[in-house]
Amino acid sequence: MKILPAIDIKNGKCVRLIKGNFNHKTDYNLSPVDQANQFKKYGFKNLHIVDLDGALTGETVNYNMIKEIVSKFNFKVEIGGGIRNLDSVQKYIDAGAEKVILGSAAIKDKNFLKKACEKFLNKIALGLDAKDGYLSVSGWKENSNKLTLDYLKEVNNYGISRLIYTDINRDGMKRSPNFEETSKIAELSNFPVVISGGVSSIDDIKKAKNLKNVEGIIVGKAIYDGDIQLEQLVREDA
Repeated sequence: MKILPAIDIKNGKCVRLIKGNFNHKTDYNLSPVDQANQFKKYGFKNLHIVDLDGALTGETVNYNMIKEIVSKFNFKVEIGGGIRNLDSVQKYIDAGAEKVILGSAAIKDKNFLKKACEKFLNKIALGLDAKDGYLSVSGWKENSNKLTLDYLKEVNNYGISRLIYTDINRDGMKRSPNFEETSKIAELSNFPVVISGGVSSIDDIKKAKNLKNVEGIIVGKAIYDGDIQLEQLVREDA
């Protein structure tokens, strides 16, 4: 089980949102670079980074800061937020990202997702962020009117390398991930799934390990609020 500590960047700071609501965000003291350094010191191998400014604007706003994190520390990094064209994908791959996460642009234009998977083999992760079964886009501010499972069926053979599934209603709430829905997604998916949203305890990590076709879990707010200790969490990292 891969443990992916999360760094969400807004206005140059580490932040956490409640259900993706930008009006309900918490800023944390450490800079994103210092936070990455802390994760490295504890021995984590993987890192999940989201450019929240990018998610809102469709631009790679925090590219320079993210590039610094990737170049400075030897993480396997997945990066998302505002990646809406092939040039942006190329920028992050050139910067050293292991996976580039496509979300809004992929949901709005399946052909873009297909092209990206063909051009960047084993580098494209699909981010599916769902609320009540329907996909949300553009920093979770828009409902796409597409059912998550229907969309996944349409793109299942595109050559995606990883699926990151987030239940928006659980995100930042620390009430455990939506394991039931994640299991449905993982059962259908042709590629491994990473769970995101709602992790509250080490018990959630242990439960995730028993799910089929789930390769990892993203942990954010529970780390920053001190509900999960890093020395305890890193022991679960395969």
